[in-house]
Amino acid sequence: MIENLLEYTKTHDARVMTSKTFKRIADRYDLPNKRVIDMGCGVGSYLQRFGADSIGITSRPDEVELGKKINRDLRLGNVEFLADSLSVEEKFDVIWCSNIFEHLLSPHAFLVNLKKFSHQDTLLIMGTPMVPIIPAQLMFKAFRGSLATAHINFFNYHTYELTTNFAGWSTITSSSFYFENNFLNKLVNPFVPTVYIVAKNNPNYRYHSKKLTEWEHDPHYQPLIKIMNPDWQPPS
Repeated sequence: MIENLLEYTKTHDARVMTSKTFKRIADRYDLPNKRVIDMGCGVGSYLQRFGADSIGITSRPDEVELGKKINRDLRLGNVEFLADSLSVEEKFDVIWCSNIFEHLLSPHAFLVNLKKFSHQDTLLIMGTPMVPIIPAQLMFKAFRGSLATAHINFFNYHTYELTTNFAGWSTITSSSFYFENNFLNKLVNPFVPTVYIVAKNNPNYRYHSKKLTEWEHDPHYQPLIKIMNPDWQPPS
């Protein structure tokens, strides 16, 4: 089993390292010098361009075992319950999420909980397939991936950014990173199959009072309120 995974890793590592898009992102945000956590890391191929003490989170024990053999810090866990796998004392410079946002049970709760492992300047970098705004684009194979059978969340580039912002992350850019030129990337955003959003932790973001009124009596929501509104006290 591990031998088969090793063979796959060699191929996937090479594909990741020859990706011009990934290299542009890594260079622009200095990822080789940053401590990065890769959410849903698989075999950890992206860690090749991340800095010292970077880690990956995977739900597969065989990938964790592989990491031990190839000297990658891959940890077993569920990215939506990260506190079960990591101490909240661990903080990261960058949170990397490639092709995972569309698989999550609760994208909003996921983004809010990431703040527990972030410092004030932490960056979130997410790459997610977009549902095209022009339905005819679904005729092309590259766009049909957004509707893959394993996906349970679906975004266009507008809802993608709003979902991120309303979880307390401020957009720096949303881009395909197909080109070096930012203006060209902005032009093609509505017409590309995958968009990366780069956002900065906004420690000053707070839930509106109307949201507090909706949620404050429900113990399922109270942990999220405490993260977003740290001065909030549960009703007596």
